[in-house]
Amino acid sequence: MAYKDEYEVARLHLDPVEQARVVAEHGPGAKVAVLLHPPVLRALGMKRKIRLRRTARPLFTVLRAARRLRGTPLDVFGFARVRRVERELIAEYQLLMTNAFAHLTSDTAKQVLGIAELPERIRGYEEIKLACVAELRDEAARALAQLDEIRTGA
Repeated sequence: MAYKDEYEVARLHLDPVEQARVVAEHGPGAKVAVLLHPPVLRALGMKRKIRLRRTARPLFTVLRAARRLRGTPLDVFGFARVRRVERELIAEYQLLMTNAFAHLTSDTAKQVLGIAELPERIRGYEEIKLACVAELRDEAARALAQLDEIRTGA
């Protein structure tokens, strides 16, 4: 039920294990650049990613600290459609599983497991992720309908 938002990206970039991996892979003097395409700049029409070098670490430090704003009215990233959908998906998945578990029998265990695994297919960013979510919603509806058919013997 977690998703990789801007705050999580910042946390991952500052993770000591990740930093040690980069040093081990590229050497201690390697110059690291981070390419970002912030939603704010994208909304303003910027088509390309921006490259950050020395400024990346301070920016990520601020973002990591700001993660407490996630999901609040002060979350500037939370207004993006993809972030709203990600938050909606948590409640949708809980409801989906409640409905699936209501149909759980030894005959339906495989189908219920398939429903539980549906979110694992959500991949990508922005429009790609939203397309995956639409497919997931359609497939979940079909899977629940099949469970109803199995239960009613139709």
